[in-house]
Amino acid sequence: MPYTTLISTTALTTQLNSPDWVILDCRFNLAQPEEGETLYRTAHIPGARYAHVDRDLSGVKTGRNGRHPLPDMEIFKTRLAAWGITPTTQVIAYDQHNGVYASRAWWLLRYLGHTAVAVLEGGFAKWQREGHPTSAGEEKLADVSVNSWANRQPDPTILVTLATVEQLRLDPAWRLVDSRAPDRFAGQNETLDPVAGHIPDAVNHFYLNNVQSDGTFLPIEQLRANFQNVLGATPLDQVVVYCGSGVTACHNLLALEVAGLVGAKLYPGSWSEWCAEPQRPVASVS
Repeated sequence: MPYTTLISTTALTTQLNSPDWVILDCRFNLAQPEEGETLYRTAHIPGARYAHVDRDLSGVKTGRNGRHPLPDMEIFKTRLAAWGITPTTQVIAYDQHNGVYASRAWWLLRYLGHTAVAVLEGGFAKWQREGHPTSAGEEKLADVSVNSWANRQPDPTILVTLATVEQLRLDPAWRLVDSRAPDRFAGQNETLDPVAGHIPDAVNHFYLNNVQSDGTFLPIEQLRANFQNVLGATPLDQVVVYCGSGVTACHNLLALEVAGLVGAKLYPGSWSEWCAEPQRPVASVS
């Protein structure tokens, strides 16, 4: 049975040599974009390929489409093939600690209809802390034909566009969930985007509220209760999650799935796309 949300370090240790598994190292630092790749070369889980959030898990920025626009899916398929991933591969993604960047890889694969993808609980920090093996340098990749992905197309039902957000935010039947820290949601301490605040009528659920101090996710019952406090009676297929650039929102989408709350959508452009045009309304919390 495939892993589709989370996997423990213990379970992963039993599959390190499995030919049908591929591990993606997604460690990243927004302030120092090359740090994750440097850390990867120093030490990583044996066999892992490095997935750079900017280069591999994002597309070309235009200045109006957000800080981490979705990659072109044909280019992304080529990257998957270069990593040795086919539509039948079990993929495990990890980052340093809480899964925030790994969840971006998780969501992108789900977007292509690939459900056999999971995030490592506690990340590389937990892996190292428990004394599991590591490797250094670059891995020799066994790429596969990109043709294996020819019949896989993105699923447009799991995301919404800017135009859709502009309409649905005015509909009380829908719920917009902002995944950023409470201060940024309130319009305070904004250091990443040129405009502070949030999309009017959105509610806030900080993605770090999904995890415990060791980077592992909260118990399912607690996750579910936390989300239901925010979502109320809103049907899950009428929930749209966003963040600053479409990365940390994926962590909330993963946590929802872990909690058995399935159906929410991603607004990939998120706040950095929304605030790129000065005529769009902005809300803050006094």
